[in-house]
Amino acid sequence: MKIAAIRATPVNIPLEAPYLWSYGSLAGFSKTIVEVETSDGLVGLGEGPSHTNAATILNVFAPRLIGQDAIDIAACERLCLPSWRGVYTDVDFAGIRAFGAVEMALWDLRGKASGRPLHDLFGGRVRDAVAFTDYFAFREEKGGVGGESDPEAVLDYCLRQKERFGTTMFEGKLSTADPKPSIRTLERLREGLGEDAVLRVDSNKAYSLGTATRIARAIEPLGIRAWEDPVATFEDMAKLRRHTAIPFSVHTPDLRRAVALGVPDAFCTDVNVHGGIGRALKFIAACEHMGLDFWCYSGDSGIASSVYLHLAAAHHHIREPSQSLFHMQPFDVIEEGPLRPRDNLVPVPTGPGIGVTLSQDRLAFCHRHFVENGPFDKFHDPDRPDVFRRLPLS
Repeated sequence: MKIAAIRATPVNIPLEAPYLWSYGSLAGFSKTIVEVETSDGLVGLGEGPSHTNAATILNVFAPRLIGQDAIDIAACERLCLPSWRGVYTDVDFAGIRAFGAVEMALWDLRGKASGRPLHDLFGGRVRDAVAFTDYFAFREEKGGVGGESDPEAVLDYCLRQKERFGTTMFEGKLSTADPKPSIRTLERLREGLGEDAVLRVDSNKAYSLGTATRIARAIEPLGIRAWEDPVATFEDMAKLRRHTAIPFSVHTPDLRRAVALGVPDAFCTDVNVHGGIGRALKFIAACEHMGLDFWCYSGDSGIASSVYLHLAAAHHHIREPSQSLFHMQPFDVIEEGPLRPRDNLVPVPTGPGIGVTLSQDRLAFCHRHFVENGPFDKFHDPDRPDVFRRLPLS
């Protein structure tokens, strides 16, 4: 089964309303959707975390991969990436993540060729549905949606999510320059949602060690399940650990430093940051061995999100809910999307491979949105659009 063609399409996945975070305002995500077609007519689906992945995939990887065995993922990696010692030395994150999108499609082809879902290829399914948190944040208004600008409005939003979808697991931003509104929001959420609701927060490295220490004292009584990136470095996080028992999570997949420093307690990553599914499987196994939790990222289309479903379905160790912006994403590129958790859960796909179907109409819509509007700017500050924010905010 030879690789006959590779297509890489940049797309925009808009949010229903922009949310505010440490770097400004985020209105959506720009991705690359990958299709790897074989000589047998099978098409594997993958997803890259950036629109810039498309150029690398089409101009660098595709000429090397056309005609190669689609099942031999290791050989494909050797054609596309140097030794991983060299990759890490040169910090070629763009190449790693672009190959991760292609590698995802190759795993999809493996599953489709064998007629088995990905979780079977990972060792078998240990759960039929996977838990996700529902996101909250201060949001700008867009088309009558969003506009939550104070703690009461955020609580009202979360209560509506609980009523409509049965959500009892929430994760949101704690990243205002003045942390008081964020702290008050968490206090109101705990009061309004009850002591059994899961509350996780993400500060996106917004705070100095001193400010984070003061925040920790205020929010620890609220039973925060995990605090993501409260400070910029693992070293500062280790110092913060002396002042709080709140578990920490990070996006940076540096397991060696985590073990050496005793923080964080969990990693939250996508597949691409590891260079693909195969290396993500090794990372999850290493986390289990070292007693560190793992869960998956948010902000992807239904392709990568469904891969997360398979990973969690195949690993007892993924015990905590993964992140989700699903209820804030009105658009998707798959027929089955957007995914919609009910009672915090999303069923695991059972079809071959990733188990989802690419919609060419939806792909065209999201690509047209990208062409007409350009990529989303993750670092747009609505208050000072001509200047990038500098962290820490306080």
